[in-house]
Amino acid sequence: MAEIIIIMCCLICSAFFSAAETSYSSLNRNRLKLMAEGGKKRAALALKLYDGYDSLLSSILVGNNIVNIALASVATVLFVRLMGNAGASVSTAAVTVAVLIFGEVTPKSIAKDHPESFAIFSAPLLSAVVFILKPINFLFSAWKKLIGKIFGSGKTEKVTQEELLLMLEEVEKEGTIDRGEGELLANALEFADSTAEEVLTHRTEMRAVSVTAEKEKIAEVFSESGFSRLPVYRDSLDNIVGILHQKDFFTAAGLSPKPVEELMKQPVFVNGSEKIDDVLRLMKRQKTHLCIVVDEYGGTSGLITMEDILEELVGDILDEHDEETQNIVPDPEGGYLVSGLTELKEFSEFFGVEPDSDNISVGGWVTEFLGRIPDVGDGFKYDKVNITVAETDGRRVLKIKVFLSEETEGEKEDEN
Repeated sequence: MAEIIIIMCCLICSAFFSAAETSYSSLNRNRLKLMAEGGKKRAALALKLYDGYDSLLSSILVGNNIVNIALASVATVLFVRLMGNAGASVSTAAVTVAVLIFGEVTPKSIAKDHPESFAIFSAPLLSAVVFILKPINFLFSAWKKLIGKIFGSGKTEKVTQEELLLMLEEVEKEGTIDRGEGELLANALEFADSTAEEVLTHRTEMRAVSVTAEKEKIAEVFSESGFSRLPVYRDSLDNIVGILHQKDFFTAAGLSPKPVEELMKQPVFVNGSEKIDDVLRLMKRQKTHLCIVVDEYGGTSGLITMEDILEELVGDILDEHDEETQNIVPDPEGGYLVSGLTELKEFSEFFGVEPDSDNISVGGWVTEFLGRIPDVGDGFKYDKVNITVAETDGRRVLKIKVFLSEETEGEKEDEN
């Protein structure tokens, strides 16, 4: 009778240690920290144990091995007394099955589903076990350091951006955060890697005025564009000499009588390769909402605004002057019409292809692929898409037509 009671106690202890190991290895530390900060004493104790995980794990493993060995020994004595020599074999089989089902699989499954709850429940008892086994843990710690010196202990690798993005995808799938929050966090992680060249408004799309232009003409550009600031150039766009603010140009009595040179502000220049977080800091320091982006030769590549930078984080920001346009739209005649200004990244994600190019826009990539300034009707096949130039202005690609293979086209229609 005493042996059966000892066997049951050992099995319960084995289940406890197995569940504790699983719960502390799979719990969410941030969730546990919030509970502790909310005044839960057991959560604070569990957090303390988690932060000393090496010592905790050693105690759990030592405790688990002690009870399992004790369980096997007592069971063997009991079965040998009852069954003779055959009892040893029967004991081994019975103990193995019992430990696997009740001491390993079942408690670990329960603990994995409720890691924080079990960690908090088991914290007081585990804390006592860690204290009792402190001398043994000290020996294991010394042994670990010795092994580390012999074989060389590598430093813990930092979490990479790719790993963080993968974690975000997993958290989003679990429903902990919604899709919008996930996109915002992903944009924030990728924000620091973006450059001014990737988000600028290209010089061909810029609205600018000459320093010698008539004021009525400048007023017309302000009115048509809806912009509150316009770059001012002398001779060509490669010589930006100032930024003209609408509030300075217009007065209560009409157009300001001052010359444009006196009204415009000093322009701020940035290199296209500069990170946009550095550009944002520069804008805040210079108290400006617009910077001129220059290339390696000092020529004007385009301009970047604070709105452009913020859109990298929160997506497109439309105001009353913006027209909501789609870069990729189905063509009634079949296939898709794609704007030449579409980002190559957006094109890749939509069609599931990966163009090998450093170009930012689809038009630039098509021009690079063909090796010349394209004409309407020029085309090529790339991976699973057929591309035809649909519209140009003689210098650049304005629009292309994309046809997918039949299988891919069918998949797109199913998605829609």
